[in-house]
Formats: sequence, C-alpha cells, structure tokens
Amino acid sequence: MSGARFLHGKNWKNMIRTDSRRQAGAGFEHMCLSLSLSLSLSHLLFISTFNIFNPEPEKLDLSFVGETCSKFLGKIIQYTKTMRIQLLSSLFLFSFCSYLYRVSSQPEHASFPPRGWNSYDSFCWIISEEDFLQSAGIISQRLKPYGYEYAVVDYLWYRKNVPGAYPDSLGFDVIDEWGRMIPDPDRWPSSKDGKGFTEVAKKVHGMGLKFGIHVMRGLSRQAYDANTLILDTTTGGAYEESGRQWRTKDIGIKERACAWMSHGFMSVNTKLGAGRAFLRSLYEQYAEWGVDFVKHDCVFGDDLDVDEITFVSEVLQKLNRPILYSLSPGTSVTPTMAKEISGLVNMYRVTGDDWDTWGDVAAHFDVSRDFAAANKIGAKGLLGRSWPDLDMLPLGWLTDQGSNRGPYRMSNLNLDEQKTQMTLWAMARSPLMFGGDFPCVTGTKGSTHKTTAHSQRSRRCLKEVGKSHAQFLGFTSCNHPKVNGWSIEALDQDLDQICWKENMGSHEPLCLYKQKPLLSSDERLIYNQGELHLLASDGMEFCLDASPRKKRTSKEFKSGSFSPCRSDANQMWELSNNGSLISSYSGLCATVKSIDANVGNSGGVRSWIATGRKGEIYVALFNLNSEKTVISARISDLTKALPGRNSKATSCHGREVWSGKDFGEIKDSISMEVEIHGCALFVLNCP
Repeated sequence: MSGARFLHGKNWKNMIRTDSRRQAGAGFEHMCLSLSLSLSLSHLLFISTFNIFNPEPEKLDLSFVGETCSKFLGKIIQYTKTMRIQLLSSLFLFSFCSYLYRVSSQPEHASFPPRGWNSYDSFCWIISEEDFLQSAGIISQRLKPYGYEYAVVDYLWYRKNVPGAYPDSLGFDVIDEWGRMIPDPDRWPSSKDGKGFTEVAKKVHGMGLKFGIHVMRGLSRQAYDANTLILDTTTGGAYEESGRQWRTKDIGIKERACAWMSHGFMSVNTKLGAGRAFLRSLYEQYAEWGVDFVKHDCVFGDDLDVDEITFVSEVLQKLNRPILYSLSPGTSVTPTMAKEISGLVNMYRVTGDDWDTWGDVAAHFDVSRDFAAANKIGAKGLLGRSWPDLDMLPLGWLTDQGSNRGPYRMSNLNLDEQKTQMTLWAMARSPLMFGGDFPCVTGTKGSTHKTTAHSQRSRRCLKEVGKSHAQFLGFTSCNHPKVNGWSIEALDQDLDQICWKENMGSHEPLCLYKQKPLLSSDERLIYNQGELHLLASDGMEFCLDASPRKKRTSKEFKSGSFSPCRSDANQMWELSNNGSLISSYSGLCATVKSIDANVGNSGGVRSWIATGRKGEIYVALFNLNSEKTVISARISDLTKALPGRNSKATSCHGREVWSGKDFGEIKDSISMEVEIHGCALFVLNCP
C-alpha cells in the first residue's frame, strides 16, 4: 500500500517536526489523488503514461541534454519510473486494477497532470510559425518519449507584430467577419485564406504531439468597436433572435474588461442567446482547426467569471474532439474559489505568473500545501480530472514579462533553486509546462530567432541591483508617511532623473528618467504643466503606469509596471515640493521597497514524503533559508507518518537523488546539509 503526505517544519533538529499549521495541513495525506497509479517523482520533465505499467527504473539517454540542463536533470531521471503516490483516505482509495480496467475507448481527460511546452516564457507574444514549429520539433524528438505531449502557443497570436503593438495595445489584432480572433498571417503564413491554425495543428499532430492555444475572456475590444455580426453555427449565418440580427455591441460588457489588459478583452453576457452563440462559435472553430488544448485567460482569480467558464465547459463537452481545458492566471485564488470551478476544467492556475526569481518559487510552498489539504489535487474535472497548476517552469533561455522580444537570456534561478522548483512541482503533482527555449538542449538554437530589436543605449534595471539587493516600485496612499523620498537630479541639460533615496543605505538609488508628456497639440493646452512621463530607461521607450497592464507574478501585489510611452493619463505623474511622486490617474503615490534578494517570501524548511511501487519511501527536504541548513529526520518518525508501514523500523538503505550519493545503510536518522534555497531528495528502502 502506497501513500504520500506533506510535512512542514520551521525548527528542525534531529527529526522532522511540524509547526502549528500541522493540523491545517493534515489533509496532505490526501494530496496525491484517489488513483493508485504510478507517478514518477519528476514527472516534471520525463515521464509518460505507459510508465504506469513499468515497475522498474530505467537509465535514460541524456546525450541530447546540454551541459547546463544535464546538471540538474540527469540525477532525477534515473528514479522517475518507480514512484507512485496514493490518496490515503479510504473514502476515495481504490485499486490500481480498477484503473487498468477502464474502458480504453473513452479515455479519461488529464489522468495525469498534463505536460508540455508553452511559448510565453521565451517568446512572450511575438512567436512566429517558424519558431513555434521548430520548438515543437525539439519537443517531439527529445521530450515526447517521456510524456511531454502538448505544444502551446501563448497569447496574442492574432496581433500584428508592428511598431506600436504591445500586450495592451488596441487596433492591431486580426479578426474575421464574425469578430473572432484569427492568426496574424504575417507571423503565421499558413493561416492565410481562412485556414486559421489548421495547417500548424496538422504539422504538430504529425510530430506525434497535441496542439494548444491561449485564448482570452469573452470578446475583444477591437471586435466590440467593429460591431460585427455574430455567427450562428447551427445555420451558418448571422445569429437572429426576436426578429433581428445581433452584433458584438449587444453582448459585450465593457465594464467587465480584463484587469491586466483593459484595452484587449471584455466579458460577454452569457445570459443572452447571442452571447452564448458567440462563445460557441469560438470553441467550435478551435475544434475545426484541430486544437487539443485551450488555455483560457482572464476568467479566473481576480477576473473570476464563473458564467463564462461554465458555458465554455459545456461547449467543450459537446465537441467531436477532446480539448483539455486550462484556466489562467490564478492571482488571489483560494481552495474555496477553486471548488466552484475545478469540476468544470482540467487544470487551473493557483498563483500569479511564475518567473525566474526565488521569491516567485518560494511563494508556491504555502499554496501547494493549501490546495493539497483541500483535496483538490487530481479531483474530478471536465470529462476526467483537474489539477491545481503552479505555472510554467521558467528554465533555460527566456525573455522578459510583457516584452516585445524573444529569448535572449538564461534563467536567473541558480542551480539549487531550479532543483527546488522542479522537485516541488513534481511532488505537488502540478502540470508541467516547460517555458524556456531550447539552446541548452540543442546547443544551437536561439541566435537565429527574428525578434524586435531593442535600443542599445544604456539600461538601468528597476528590479535588481547586483545579485543580493532588490528594489520594488509600488503605489500607496499619499498620506503614508514614507512617500516623500523622491528628488530630481540633472544628468545633463536635456535629461533629468527622479530618484528615490529614502532608506537606501549604501545601495544605489532607484531612478526614473523624466520626460515631458507625449501629447497632441490640443492636449497640451489642457494638461497640468507639472505633469511628466517617467521612463524605465534613458532609451525613451517604456513609461511607468499607475495601474497594472500586465499579469501579476506570484510575489507581486501593488507593484508598478511599464509599457510603451503614449498619451494616457495613466502615465502622467507630478513631483510635489515635499518629495512625493503623485499619479494624475489614481491619486496614489509611488514608493520603493528595498529587500535582500536572497531572502524569499518565507523561510524555514519544508518537506514532502511519499511511497513507491515497491514500498520505497521518497523524502524531499527543502531549505528556504538564506543560509545552509542541516536537515535531519528520524527513520522512526518517517515510518510513523505513513499508515500501514512498520513504525518500529530504525534503519533503511538510502540514496540522495540530486547528489547521486549512496548512503548505504542509514540507522536512526537521515541528515544532510542543504544549500541555500536548495533541496535534498532521498529514496529509502526500509524493512
């Protein structure tokens, strides 16, 4: 009998101990599904469905993995084929045989946490057909044998990549006569003549993969403004009801615009037959294109729209091809919120965007605990199961959030942090969508991508100074006592800086570049003469927004964001005589928080424990501290944590996966010094 549970402790001495949250986390006995199917410890990168029938570990050929990747992938792969995790609750437990007995003609959706590749972390929105198919080819050759089956195009595949276009721009999208988004033919040439993604999907399917796309909520602002007719797919003509034809302005709800893309998309009224007809026409078109996976954005978390999620789920159930249904992002999501939608979908984000910072990684420990305690991992979903999604893995060759450029830099996570992220995602049974580009796999790709050129002028980073100190720009009430830290510094006769110097100590101040507003001649007559634009750099490209025009990351709350400078009250600022920087748009004041970048959102240590097919015990120990920490656990306590095990066992044979060290016979306790932000992963065989 196999089992798994989560242990959490902040004061570790000679045994694993749990803090006051132990009772709240007791439900982690139930973290790992009601199925006793085999799950590899690192389904994170290499596991396939057929592995559930293979009880023996395999040594896999890693010759294709470049030096950087192989350092942190190679060790875990040898153990990926043996581990399984079971629900311990007798209410849901049933045998592996019953799983094997399922009727194969009706496969369950998302029996395992879905795995694949998504273009967002490496290409943001500008990926082309050529780059996408090249990436899909690598997935097919290198990752498909281990269960990575989805190749997903992330957002704005319908946006023209031309000057002036960016994530929240208006008027650059390609729509059809019915107001539906279609691929930009310049970036996706095979989509011409009304083919949509049909040809791309065929090529992806020909590689043995499944094809996925990102879609936004409801209706685009561009389609709303165009006031197009709505397609009735049952007749092939315009939707008619009550003696008239219906248009997009009849169904769009402008007051419910996407919070982080207000110029992009809005909800539709699903109570209207026309609103339902519009949504139905979207998803039926995706099915016609050959789409296998839909990532539905701006309907969950802070933008929760249960009506749209419910109707889309109903449409997907009736299609003649299976489409996996995913929700994103998960800002402010709670298990209570997830309870309302988990049965309607197959995976759903439970955090903001995860990027390559330790703070983002550390933010996932508590949320993983909470969703496992709520028995949401592998719960009933759309035509199968649903999985809390910890977001993509930002490893390898990346771009920047919200940028107009492709992959150009390596992940900022160090090797130990990458190991920690991979191990947590695997133990928490999160879907695994690799987000990076593949130079570390091929050794060649990356230099040939056609991306938008950026200014070569000097830059200043607004979030990080050096390796150990970070500055975060945010907004608060102007009545706050710590908003008066701004002052002007002249660089030359043409350029001034506005810098925050309050409480910076010996660290370099955070500075913005001052510029007069970009206004038309009429607007110049009415704007406040004290107002100005604040730029991210001296390249004069991106200006500070008073409200977010991007998705939140896992660790962000009220932070600043930058987008291309334009005539917009959202970008107007005024520096008062008392040193406060006031937004003309919101009336809030800008402030700066300075923290040690080596310190995450939480410290201490965490652990997860599980058993394998042959009774072996897997123990993952995580060090969230900013110093090396010796973590120990008594064998007797580990066995007591697993119902049905010999609680009197005092010795085991053990090895640690990441180091490859064989500890031989371990008596009484396991113990290892774990690196800063690192982890240890033990495989124990106990009598």
